[in-house]
Amino acid sequence: VRESAEDKVYGKIGEIKHLKKQNPRLIFGITGCMAHKEGDALIRRAPHIDFVLGTNKVHELLRVVRELETPHKGHIVDVLLGDTEIPEDVPVQRNGSLSAWVPIMYGCNNFCTYCIVPYVRGRERSRLPEDIVREVREAAAKGFKEVTLLGQNVNSYGKDHKKADFAQLLKLVDEVEGIERVRYMTSHPKDLSDAVIEAVQNGRHICEHFHLPVQYGSNRILKAMNRVYTVETYRELVKKIRAAVPDASITTDLIVGFPGETEEDFQELLAFLREIRYDAAYTFLYSRRSGTPAAVMENQ
Repeated sequence: VRESAEDKVYGKIGEIKHLKKQNPRLIFGITGCMAHKEGDALIRRAPHIDFVLGTNKVHELLRVVRELETPHKGHIVDVLLGDTEIPEDVPVQRNGSLSAWVPIMYGCNNFCTYCIVPYVRGRERSRLPEDIVREVREAAAKGFKEVTLLGQNVNSYGKDHKKADFAQLLKLVDEVEGIERVRYMTSHPKDLSDAVIEAVQNGRHICEHFHLPVQYGSNRILKAMNRVYTVETYRELVKKIRAAVPDASITTDLIVGFPGETEEDFQELLAFLREIRYDAAYTFLYSRRSGTPAAVMENQ
């Protein structure tokens, strides 16, 4: 979402160049969203890169390395977004011993005007509930006590395969023996259902925490961001959460400096924050991302 992350990658590419000179057999690759977005441009900018793999391509890594070990093999660039099934045989390496991160879906169907993610990660694809539960059980067997379910918008989990929705998945994970805390991130307010609120309310191990990114506090800017909801509907959602789970922690994300933002908009945002009283907020200065609708808006 933010340009600063991309700048850091370019800096790291420059740092690693000297390692390639010391050891020409070193295989150096770039993967993920930035790789998908830049593609061949990365090779042209830094020829010491051997391969560029786009999103959802981790399972191709072994094949790519084997190809590059073939004499006289040139650069490999693979950034095509396919509709293939999510691979479930990729080894999992976890850091720490307490908290495990478990992806439940990939991609995004919400085209917020400031965000590049739908263009580089593709449409939403949900893992099957049995595969997720199996991974959570494996983490619990290794001593992990906390699990965080990950997705660009977990609230829309399962809309593609119809095997389970997010509320049902939360209940399945809540029942895994050995897991004492269940968390999730991130979520879109427009898709938070009563069933999810109820699952948190009645769960044994589901943390009473709702991360609900509002992004802004005026309807004019929310519309320009294509966030779909209004300040009024968001306010009612918060009331519903607090009625069901009085001690719930509510956190959010905020973007300031969006194209066309006025002082009046900003004051509306401040007033909204005073009203909602979040427990915490991730706050960001708007970052112009090429390829997004907001990047070509007036009054940057």
